[in-house]
Amino acid sequence: MTRSAYTEALVQSGVLQHLAAFDPHVAGTPPLGLDLPDSDIDILCHAPDSHAFAATVWAAYRDRPGFAMWQWQGSDRPIVARFRCAGWLFELFGQARPVAEQLGWRHFAIEQRLLALGGEPLRAAVMARRHAGAKTEPAFAQILGLLGDPYAALLTLEQLDHETLRTRIGAQTKRAGVSASPLVVRSIEGDQPS
Repeated sequence: MTRSAYTEALVQSGVLQHLAAFDPHVAGTPPLGLDLPDSDIDILCHAPDSHAFAATVWAAYRDRPGFAMWQWQGSDRPIVARFRCAGWLFELFGQARPVAEQLGWRHFAIEQRLLALGGEPLRAAVMARRHAGAKTEPAFAQILGLLGDPYAALLTLEQLDHETLRTRIGAQTKRAGVSASPLVVRSIEGDQPS
């Protein structure tokens, strides 16, 4: 699906307005440009009051196709809800911790940063692995030579500065034969980790 379809689905769902009290952040593959036809739109929320979050989601989306809501038992487990709108599956995550501390956001942020540094060669390599059946985090881990659990391994890159990441991306993509073209590097807004 196209980026315009994804943004139109956000507008049609009204999800950012309905969940405004919970600091909603759009994450997942569509905003990264890594979506496949069966990709969903993830909305991560800061929900210190799980009952208020669940009540808001129920009131706004209970009548939508495919609606379901659940929470696994255990400390710090998010409330998860899903529904369909405008041809997309939406997944909402409401967790007591601020969005910036949530694993889903941390994965999204490092993937966004890697793509900004690695440019089209890295994006194309990730997409090739996704088309072959890999999930997003394992695809990045395969390309970057990360060992072990790909979800945990990807987070080990968070504190690396831009130059270290550029070097790693260039070396690993060259080793993997991802692209003969030169690495495209785009500037990134904001502070870089030291």
